[in-house]
Amino acid sequence: MTTLHRQAGSAGDFVATFVPEDVIAQTARGLAVEVGLHPVAPSAGAALRMLAAACGAKAVVEIGTGTGVSGLWLLRGMRPDGVLTTIDLEAEHQRMARRLFVEAGFSSSRARVITGRALEVLPRLADGAYDLIFVDADATEYAAFVDAAARLLRPGGLVVLHGVLTSGRDVFTVRELAQSVRDSDLWQPAVLPLGEGLLAAVRV
Repeated sequence: MTTLHRQAGSAGDFVATFVPEDVIAQTARGLAVEVGLHPVAPSAGAALRMLAAACGAKAVVEIGTGTGVSGLWLLRGMRPDGVLTTIDLEAEHQRMARRLFVEAGFSSSRARVITGRALEVLPRLADGAYDLIFVDADATEYAAFVDAAARLLRPGGLVVLHGVLTSGRDVFTVRELAQSVRDSDLWQPAVLPLGEGLLAAVRV
C-alpha cells in the first residue's frame, strides 16, 4: 500500500465521515445511546437530508422519533415551510427531540410530534399528501408501513426504511420485504449501503 493510500484511509471511513454532524446532532446521538437506541449513522442521515432536498419535501412522516437524530437531518433537507410529522411510543424521547429541534433553529411549528403506535396513527393521515416517509421502527411491521406509504405518498414520493443490512434486526423479514418492493410495480427501489443500510423506493 502506498503512503498516499495509507493517509487516505479506507473507503468506509471516507463515507462515514464525509458529512460531519454538528454539536446538536451529536447531542441527539449521545442521548439516543444513553437510552439504548440505535439512530441512523451520519452517512445515512446525510442521505436522508439529500433525499428530502431532492424531492422538495414539504410534508414528511417519520416513524420512530427517537431523540431526534434522523428528524434533524430530515428537517435540514426539507423546504423552509415544511412540516415533519414524527411518531413514536416514547413521549420522553420525543421531549428530547422537540427540544433539540428548537435548539437547532427550527420553529416548533415545523414538527408535529405524535405519541402513539404508528400503525394506529397512520390511518388518520391524508391520502397522497406526503413527499417522504422515513421508517426506523420494529422491522416486523415494515411491510405494513410500506403498505401505508403506498397510500400516503404522492406519485414521485419516497419511502425510506432504515436497517436493511444489519444482522441486529429480523434480517430475513426485512430482506423478504425488500424483494417484494423490488418486484412491485408500485415502486422504483434501491438499497443504499450507508450505516445499517437504507432501502429507498420512489412511489410510481
